[in-house]
Amino acid sequence: MPISANKEMSGHDAATQERLAREAEFHDHSFSTNLRESEVGKFYSVARRSYECYHDLVFRDVVGKDVLEYGCGINSDGLALAKEGAKITGIDISPVAIEESNTLAEEAGLTNQVSYHVMNAEELTFPDNSFDLVCGIGILHHLDLEKGYSEVARVLRPGGVAVFHEPLGHNPLINRFRNQTPHLRTPDEHPLLRADLRRAEDYFSELRPHFFHLTSLGIVPLRNSPLFKPLYGVTEGIDRLLMTILPPLRGWAWYCVMEMRK
Repeated sequence: MPISANKEMSGHDAATQERLAREAEFHDHSFSTNLRESEVGKFYSVARRSYECYHDLVFRDVVGKDVLEYGCGINSDGLALAKEGAKITGIDISPVAIEESNTLAEEAGLTNQVSYHVMNAEELTFPDNSFDLVCGIGILHHLDLEKGYSEVARVLRPGGVAVFHEPLGHNPLINRFRNQTPHLRTPDEHPLLRADLRRAEDYFSELRPHFFHLTSLGIVPLRNSPLFKPLYGVTEGIDRLLMTILPPLRGWAWYCVMEMRK
């Protein structure tokens, strides 16, 4: 291999390691201080429907299944899935998250069904075809997607399913908020674009994206008001209608739940 190619590869590896170190440091700090919840928790008041969709898909028919929580964080779904009869493996780049997750598993008496490991999601150490389900919340947009998709597909068994809950990056108002609050995210994360969703089709035989939260974001200031609950139902209904009759608006949604089959 030419010397110039060696230098290029070394530089690429160094840049990757620096990015991974930034991610680990940020998430260690975030999990230790509850940083994001304290500043953006109010917005999650309108995210209920997308999380319900995600959980419906993840908890469907899990008895006896091998499940990988990809970027498990803290207080993930692993313990609840184990109680439903699944065998859970969780990975995260944050040692703080893994230490806390293992402690919670021990306290729940579920260490025979649940294990957590510090691991780079772009270079999983599991053999091919290890899991029936791979799932995660807010993980893909932190990764090199080519590597992430490739690894998820590799460790899934034939016919296995991957389910992810991810933010989208087309809405200019949401992007303005992101630009004004850089301390709430790492410099390397990238909310998914339409092209990122389409890229999943290179790795999976089936992709079913579900889009959520457009006009419903407008009622965040009313989250503590008696009007919030009825308005939430109305705005979510409007969102479903708008994104059905005007498909391009789906890209302006806040979240997408990705359902992918190997």
